Amino acid sequence: MAGEPQDDCLFCKIVEGHVPATIVRETETTLAFRDINPQAPTHILVIPKAHHRDAAALAAEAPQLAADVLRETQTVADLEKLDSYRTVFNTGSGAGQTVWHAHAHLLGGRGLHWPPG
Repeated sequence: MAGEPQDDCLFCKIVEGHVPATIVRETETTLAFRDINPQAPTHILVIPKAHHRDAAALAAEAPQLAADVLRETQTVADLEKLDSYRTVFNTGSGAGQTVWHAHAHLLGGRGLHWPPG
């Protein structure tokens, strides 16, 4: 069920404290932690604490929570002193989503060229 923790979800386990992560910031509704496979000098995941399958589901089911996640990317970027950064939401396996819990990738600390990939 949307919003409910899932037993088989890595990010739900991180939120619940059952799996360790390097936490950068936590709010009532979001959690930000360093990616274990960074693709840039700064690579932080910002997730909603409530489980939603992907960014599209999050936007449809909990638009205020989606806004919280996006707002937190800016707050974390400020804390990390990034003057420019990229925010990425991968939606679906074809786009590279491997954990089925909505999350934003905050990438910075190097030039991020376009197009990506």
